[in-house]
Amino acid sequence: MKIGYARVSTNDQDLTAQRNALRALGVEEKQIFVDQGLTGANRVRPGLREAMAACRAGDTLVVTKLDRLARSLSDARDIADGLTAKGVVLSLGGSIHDPTDPVGRLLFNVLGIVAEFEADLIRMRTPEGMAVAKAKGRLGGKQPKLSRTQRKTSSNAARCR
Repeated sequence: MKIGYARVSTNDQDLTAQRNALRALGVEEKQIFVDQGLTGANRVRPGLREAMAACRAGDTLVVTKLDRLARSLSDARDIADGLTAKGVVLSLGGSIHDPTDPVGRLLFNVLGIVAEFEADLIRMRTPEGMAVAKAKGRLGGKQPKLSRTQRKTSSNAARCR
């Protein structure tokens, strides 16, 4: 049986492309487990836990790309080793990861390092982007529903009470 796993880091992102790709790789819709709004660096992911629990010896866990499964090489290795110990095959975008093949291990490690590198770049760029936004006066989450004038008026009214 093929078990699918899909993940996006924010609630605003859409899982449709990953779901479509998993179905194209032979995973039935009811066998696709998802995490939305959780980063790959977070190992506590309900969808991943459910996908791993659904896997039995002889099954295949299918992900569209390794970075959807893990954002660090050590996590990717831990997950792959856990699957191998259970007799579960890992499919990365249709390519089967063979932990006994030296070339397969090399490619897996390269993909894991690239995923980790991408995560490191995001962590490095985030504070830079926040500093630019703060300098432009745009930091702080959602835009206020009241204009500055309305906020001043309501705070002045509250002080007068």
